[in-house]
Amino acid sequence: MDTDQLNHEEILPDAANELDFIVSISNLTKRFGSRVAVDGVNLSIPRGMAFGYLGPNGAGKTTLIRMLLGLTQPSSGEMTVRGFKLPHHRSQALSRVGAIIEEPRFHGHVTGYENLKIFASVRDPQSMSRIPEAIERVGLAGRGDEKVRGYSLGMRQRLGIARCLLSDPELLILDEPMNGLDPAGILEFRHLMRSFVDEGRTVVISSHLLDEIEKTCDAVAIVDMGRVVLQGRIDELAGSSKGTVLIETDKVDLALSVLAQSRLASELTGLTENQLRVTPLHDVPTSEIVKALVLGGAAVDSVLNERTSLEDRFLAITEKSGAVL
Repeated sequence: MDTDQLNHEEILPDAANELDFIVSISNLTKRFGSRVAVDGVNLSIPRGMAFGYLGPNGAGKTTLIRMLLGLTQPSSGEMTVRGFKLPHHRSQALSRVGAIIEEPRFHGHVTGYENLKIFASVRDPQSMSRIPEAIERVGLAGRGDEKVRGYSLGMRQRLGIARCLLSDPELLILDEPMNGLDPAGILEFRHLMRSFVDEGRTVVISSHLLDEIEKTCDAVAIVDMGRVVLQGRIDELAGSSKGTVLIETDKVDLALSVLAQSRLASELTGLTENQLRVTPLHDVPTSEIVKALVLGGAAVDSVLNERTSLEDRFLAITEKSGAVL
């Protein structure tokens, strides 16, 4: 029997639980000679979310994406995309997957519309009819008749996303998609990705841009030296308390003096002319800090428990290995 004719149940008869995940990776390894680019990665990506694959340059992010798309074969391990095992059922797995790897490539001597028509001609019959909506959605409706050789990198990134949309993808895999975008373009990109998630699609974004991953994605896997070292929901990874308090007052010097004499804090730092950071001693509630300041004559305008950011978690992991962005 031609394996391309097998239905979904025949491919994964005993893997109903895997259907909750649009991507499942088990012990995936890729070696290039003696160099290990991807080292025993285990990763499960739930359906219907924006998922960040975050790591410094050279961490193996693009290599993993190339394996998911069947562009290079793993040395060992297993992969499942949309419930279909790779590499044996690649055509079914990727039939509704849109992807950009590194910088998207196009024919520079023809227009954006014509490039999309060339791509659509080798896809399903509905792809051609999706071109106008796709190019409108990425903000290129007024530039689609221009030759691509005149496009900026940011415009080619947009055209690449439009090309992804022609297959009506369940899964979008985007490798460094914010390259070449100005701040306004990054904001538009963020809103676009969230609109895809709202439609039930899954978006996987591989990047080293910590701030944008934190703002765009629901969950993240942090990769370092070819290994996934941490994964989970961003609000859980980045939401824990640092145990420090940021206090705003119009009398920072007085506040520092009051708290130094009160012996309620283990560390005090003046940050600006109206803000200080306080690390309370163990078991000292924030209310005691505020009370001491008010009684000491330093009015308190605001109090904020300082939270760990995704950048804090990322740097704590990668600095141990000497990795750089």
